[in-house]
Amino acid sequence: REYMAKLGVRSIDEMVGRTDLLKVKEKTELPHADKVVLGEILYRPEQVEERQVFSPEHVYTFGLEETADMRILMKELGKNLETGQPKEISISVTNTDRTFGTIFGSEITKRYKEGLPEDTFVIHCNGAGGQSFGAFIPKGLTLSLCGDSNDYLGKGLSGGKIVVCPPKNAAYRAEENIVIGNVALYGATDGKAFINGVAGERFAVRNSGAKAVVEGVGDHGCEYM
Repeated sequence: REYMAKLGVRSIDEMVGRTDLLKVKEKTELPHADKVVLGEILYRPEQVEERQVFSPEHVYTFGLEETADMRILMKELGKNLETGQPKEISISVTNTDRTFGTIFGSEITKRYKEGLPEDTFVIHCNGAGGQSFGAFIPKGLTLSLCGDSNDYLGKGLSGGKIVVCPPKNAAYRAEENIVIGNVALYGATDGKAFINGVAGERFAVRNSGAKAVVEGVGDHGCEYM
C-alpha cells in the first residue's frame, strides 16, 4: 500500500496497464540485460475511453457443482462431515473427473484444521482416475482406486491416503505396467500413497513429508526432496 500510495494509485486495478509508472534502468551490472529492448512492452497506446478491467457479466463458470465431489461426495457424506462420524462409500470414476476428492477434502479442512483420524472417510473408486486425483486431500480422507489414474495423482497431498491397484481380472502384471501417470505426489507434504504398479516420470518430485510405496518409477523420480 505504501508503494501504491507513492505511485498515486488506490488499487491493483488502477495499476493495470500503467506503463507510464515504470522506468527502465539505463545501466545495470548485467551486460546482457542492457541489450534487452523493452519498448514494445512499455508502449502505451492513446486511450480514448475508460478501459474496463473486470466485467462481472463475463465471469467464467467453472461448473464446480457438476463435479463428482459436489454431485456425490458432498451429498453422500455431508451429514457425516458435520459430525465427524466415519463412513465408507463406493463409486465409479472416469478420467474426466479431475481433482477428485479435492473439494470434499477442502471441506474437511475448513471444519477440522488438524484433519480427522485416518480412514474416517473411505471412498472406494472403480475406473480411471482423472488428472490430479486426490490432490491436496487432508488427513481423514482415504481414496482407494481400483483401476488406473492420470497425471498429478496426490499432488500436494496433505495428510490423506491414496491406494491404487489394478482390477482383479486385469490381463497384465501390475509390477510391469504403468498404472499412474507422471508427476504423482508433486509437492506433497504429508500422507501416504500405496501404488500396486509402476508410476510415470517425475514421481514424488518436491515431496517433503508424504510416505509412498510404488513398484517402479520413470525418470527423475524423487527429485528436489
